Amino acid sequence: MITAPLPSRQPDGCEPPAAWQRELARAITDPLELCRLLGLDPELALVAGSAARAFRLRVPRGFVRRMRPGDRNDPLLLQVLPRAEELAEQPGFLADALGEHGAMRAPGLLHKYHGRALLISTGACAVHCRYCFRREFPYGEAQAGRLEAALAAVAADPSIEELILSGGDPLSLTTARLGELTAALRTVPHLKRLRLHTRTPIVLPERVDRALLAWLGALPWPTVIVLHCNHAQEIDASVRRATGELRAGGATLLNQSVLLAGINDSVEALQALSQALWSAGVLPYYLHLLDRVRGTAHFEVELQRARVLMAALAARLPGYLLPRLARETPGAPAKTLIAPAGWELLHSSAQVEC
Repeated sequence: MITAPLPSRQPDGCEPPAAWQRELARAITDPLELCRLLGLDPELALVAGSAARAFRLRVPRGFVRRMRPGDRNDPLLLQVLPRAEELAEQPGFLADALGEHGAMRAPGLLHKYHGRALLISTGACAVHCRYCFRREFPYGEAQAGRLEAALAAVAADPSIEELILSGGDPLSLTTARLGELTAALRTVPHLKRLRLHTRTPIVLPERVDRALLAWLGALPWPTVIVLHCNHAQEIDASVRRATGELRAGGATLLNQSVLLAGINDSVEALQALSQALWSAGVLPYYLHLLDRVRGTAHFEVELQRARVLMAALAARLPGYLLPRLARETPGAPAKTLIAPAGWELLHSSAQVEC
């Protein structure tokens, strides 16, 4: 039974905003400003307008500084700049491509795989990635004032040994809110592991501050932080500082990427990504095929090409730097692992744990 205080929807106290909150408040939300900062043709912003109204632009300025000025095909820019292609309806691309509504066991609690459940802790993110598989997720229905019901469902199910904090992005919550949430979870005796899925330390490394590290260090469970980085250019000195401090705080760091056309769909880009992650103390974990969410078809890489890329990557990297190529299928008991092309000793696909 949950007995500790739960996070409130009311504003946090009267504490002044932390540095990361001030930086997040300055995030770019206007395509025209983004184009102006990068020295790009303002026509790009006009084209982006309609798509931005459907799913707005949001990107921290520090992430923009890692983009190449004047390059409209910069791999970081392509991940965040709204494009007209998002508005084109494509067969097979759906609002709820992963069937998450059917996996909702309580408001905000997804229970798809045995032994672990995922909590939609917030609908906010530090960056709005254009390929986001939850770009149309009904966050208001899933979480508004209903965390208590979700946590009660976790407490009532002894099969749940691991809770995944997701969103949105759980590190969009203040550290005080995170502390209230994990204080409530301490009363769940069968909880053995905590996992966070977050992109924030990559796009807003200022989020990794003393308060967050103190919270992390005080957690009673082994904690895994699964980062989301798609291109080596995303990793600079500020990100390496953040990942180093998270590791020193006791977290295991993994990374999951999405294979994205025009961004990282080359052997060279994938090799550089794995090597950059390793240099930052992060182990490559999954390389996901695109979730077929409405508005994202222009990012899709065909399955056979993905398998060929993975075979070439396996020839260049040691096994521990090779992410597992996977896809998520609605209703399946686990993610589907996809073998690289030409690996005759392996099945072309096999069920693996999340």
